[in-house]
Amino acid sequence: MLVRLLYASRSAQPATPEVTDAILAQSRARNPALGITGILCQSGDIFMQVIEGGRGPVNQLYNQIVRDDRHKDVVVLHYEEIAERRFAGWTMGQVNLAKVNPSMLLKYSETMALDPYAISGHASMALLQELIATAQIIGRAG
Repeated sequence: MLVRLLYASRSAQPATPEVTDAILAQSRARNPALGITGILCQSGDIFMQVIEGGRGPVNQLYNQIVRDDRHKDVVVLHYEEIAERRFAGWTMGQVNLAKVNPSMLLKYSETMALDPYAISGHASMALLQELIATAQIIGRAG
């Protein structure tokens, strides 16, 4: 059974490009063997990530993320059983929000900043869908 989990977290240390690159490298190395796909968005010290795959592997990965000392304030925004993946092309894609038109963020939020703690999980998923549709995700597998 496939599931999709969307969560948000804050960086426990300054969110440098090296921290993000390390998270992405680890995800891209481990996820294929686990059958996990997804994308990672970062804005300042806030991360928002979707992971998809089998229920067991996704739940185990989320539990590892909660215990990872690079993350704090980890919260599930959305969890659902799915018939098919939306992010199948990415072992772990990345969104560079610095290059996204701020009006796209404003469409789903009260401000032009990514704050998944202040919007619904459905709004966060809709934003991610629009990012896919407008080719804002980099790091496609394959």
